[in-house]
Amino acid sequence: MKTPLVIWLLCDGKPGHENQSLGLADALARLVTCEVHRISLADRLGLFQRVKSALAQSKNFPNPDLIIGAGHATHFALLWLARKHGAKSIVLMRPSVPMSWFDFCIAPSHDFPKASQRENLILSRGALHRVIPGDGEKTGKLILIGGPSSNHGWDGEKLLAALSEIAVRGDWQLTDSRRTPDEFLAEIRNRLPAIEIFPRQDTPPEWLPEKLAAAGEVWVTEDSVSMIYEALSSGAKVGLLPVPGLGSSRVLRGIEKLVTTGFLTCFGDWEKSRNLSPPPEILREADRCATEVLKRLKP
Repeated sequence: MKTPLVIWLLCDGKPGHENQSLGLADALARLVTCEVHRISLADRLGLFQRVKSALAQSKNFPNPDLIIGAGHATHFALLWLARKHGAKSIVLMRPSVPMSWFDFCIAPSHDFPKASQRENLILSRGALHRVIPGDGEKTGKLILIGGPSSNHGWDGEKLLAALSEIAVRGDWQLTDSRRTPDEFLAEIRNRLPAIEIFPRQDTPPEWLPEKLAAAGEVWVTEDSVSMIYEALSSGAKVGLLPVPGLGSSRVLRGIEKLVTTGFLTCFGDWEKSRNLSPPPEILREADRCATEVLKRLKP
């Protein structure tokens, strides 16, 4: 395998998808020398428009060894470019086209409830991301708020009551997500002024990874699956804030497993002990998956 390893990232303009691709690219760069180039497919509506745009943007790029894409909008361009340049294709999350078309698929294990023997499939615990543990003293206290989803409803009063109990212990910082009801942050400001609020639209992309790396304790609402796994990769103790569930799903069962195996402390259990338990291990899924990719690339 030659170095530097040339990586092209196909980005569809969705921060969550780009976070996954950058998480894998960052992890590869921690293992070998890499040269990363980004191609934006945001606002390209048609399949061939995206391919045309990708070809134009990459005209002067060095020939790729790996091309990484997350999100359905990247799939066709990913396959096209990989075939054109003889590169290995890596799709993140379960694709909307046959998985066998890609050289690698890295996807959360909850997307595959039955063990799969596909040679090109690498299962991860949660979606990949950019969070890694920090080296310094971990004294930060962080609260991550989601909102209503297909799996969860919303009970702002119950959540505010929980936050009022947590907020009396130390200086807490809080950020929200795109699903958080607009009025909820206003309620926190009015009723819990000790919590310092950082609205998502006012924070740069590196804010959350940096805060998580320095955090010793993190609370996350149950609906925020991606933020739960990011918190578990930071080295912090992680608590689970209550929001109403809507039935059962593979994703919810995955969160329940994290509780039963000691990775997460439910708010109800914390109320009894006033103690967040440390997780049995720090999740380093991007690094593990990057190591597996490099192993499979070796001739």
